[in-house]
Amino acid sequence: MNNVRRKRWLAVGTTAMLSLSIAGCNSNTGVQPQSPDKQKAGEPPKLQSLTYWVGLASNVAATLKSFGDMTVYQELQKRTGVNVAFQHPPVGQEKDQFNLMITGGKLPDVIEYGWTGYPGGPEKAIKDGKIIKLNDIIANHAPNLKKILDANPDWKKQIVTDEGSIYGFPFLRGDDYLLVSNGIALRKDWLDKLNLKMPETLNDWHTVLTAAKNSDFNGNGKPDEIPLLIAKGDMGGAIPFLGTFGVNYDFYQINGKVSFGPTQPEYKQFLTLMNQWYKEGLLDPDFAVTDSKLKDAKVTGNQLFATVMSTGSGIGNYTSLVNNKIPGFKLVAAPFPVINKGDKKLWSAKSYNYSGGIAAAISTSNANPEATAKWLDYAYSDEGKMLFNFGVEGVSYKMEKGNPIYMDNIMNPKDTSMAYAMARHVRANFNGPFVQDKRYMEQYAALPEQKESIMIWSEPTNERKLPQVTPTSSESSKFASIMNDVNTYKDEMFNKFIMGAEPLDNFDKYAKTIESMGIQEAIKIQQAALERYNKR
Repeated sequence: MNNVRRKRWLAVGTTAMLSLSIAGCNSNTGVQPQSPDKQKAGEPPKLQSLTYWVGLASNVAATLKSFGDMTVYQELQKRTGVNVAFQHPPVGQEKDQFNLMITGGKLPDVIEYGWTGYPGGPEKAIKDGKIIKLNDIIANHAPNLKKILDANPDWKKQIVTDEGSIYGFPFLRGDDYLLVSNGIALRKDWLDKLNLKMPETLNDWHTVLTAAKNSDFNGNGKPDEIPLLIAKGDMGGAIPFLGTFGVNYDFYQINGKVSFGPTQPEYKQFLTLMNQWYKEGLLDPDFAVTDSKLKDAKVTGNQLFATVMSTGSGIGNYTSLVNNKIPGFKLVAAPFPVINKGDKKLWSAKSYNYSGGIAAAISTSNANPEATAKWLDYAYSDEGKMLFNFGVEGVSYKMEKGNPIYMDNIMNPKDTSMAYAMARHVRANFNGPFVQDKRYMEQYAALPEQKESIMIWSEPTNERKLPQVTPTSSESSKFASIMNDVNTYKDEMFNKFIMGAEPLDNFDKYAKTIESMGIQEAIKIQQAALERYNKR
């Protein structure tokens, strides 16, 4: 951080603290205006403190209790003089707690959330009087973010609503290298023991999974090896196997025409395959109840052959956790399966530079939105990007030949995994209101297997994926009502069809039930939303 900027922020913090000791702070937000002789005309009042609601990322929760314990926010307070009181809902209860919080009268000053999940979308949240439209505030008080959006119109197109509203300070992936981080991975050491090649087609996979089932790889004399784990939660982005049939677990498009994947004949083909593999013992019998912790236990417990995972918290994290504990342990990415060798791969988990609607919004309870915007904007400055991606020089990184290099306490931690160690200092390896730096991933995915995974999982065209469209306020209630019923039923039947509790002969009946719930109306809404998005 340059000296001029540091002095300016330190001056803000000193002035704010003097004001606090003399006059006390605002009873609602802790925001205290400067005295007229200290504040330039037209400047927003200076901040002393903020309340900030945000889910506690699992990487952080593994070793810390709050974002406030992270180096990034402790240093940010030193630089800006603003104290942040984080409010974290219990892990796993974020959506329910958000719904409770957002209906309250007094809201936290800043709410970080996936706003496309708000009923009716982020524009509805603005019209409901929950959060503030930020276009003018960013134009006048957030020069760093404004500069980034002006230089990247495609990014701006992704963060605005159809009406053109900016609703939050976004999480932006700053390079296309960062857009792919999930796919299917398998135990290469087990594959080598089978003397089989990397599977490419569905028939290849059947051969490999069958061989894995019949081999006592962990040497405990028990038939407890699990060939494949594909849970409902792994269907995001149509990965893997479902995308092999050209559809996904939600809405998709073909040449601009929207369809709904789970009612298509191709989806029945996928269910038929999964049902067959379930009967043959190739699919984890507990797939319907296996959460992330159970998955971790199955991988690190030397039981699981193949599953969906990420580059960092999957391949890298597992490799670190089992280091020297499982001889020969080696996880590698597998190509997305095809029906016939040479078929085009259509689906992956590739995201957008801005995805999920994750943004830090300023609530209508905030007494000083302009100053809050200035504080949030610091993360988009050159100094802020370094802080959020790499932390504090000499604490979490050092400079070598002009590049920030993570130190050994992150790259080779003694008490935990690299993913958890990194999250003690920075937000780079999950998300947040800042621009993610490619140089973070080049180190985070340092293993050859990780670098290779990014290349392999980037192969599909993803041409059928919908951009982040949103319904209008008038459409939102109808769409939410339809999809709440559809998704509940769809998820229930996903398990029943695969486990055989519901015969696949009843698929047409299932599809008609979804039709009766109004899926065609929802498709029309999505079609109109896509056309509006293309005109943004």
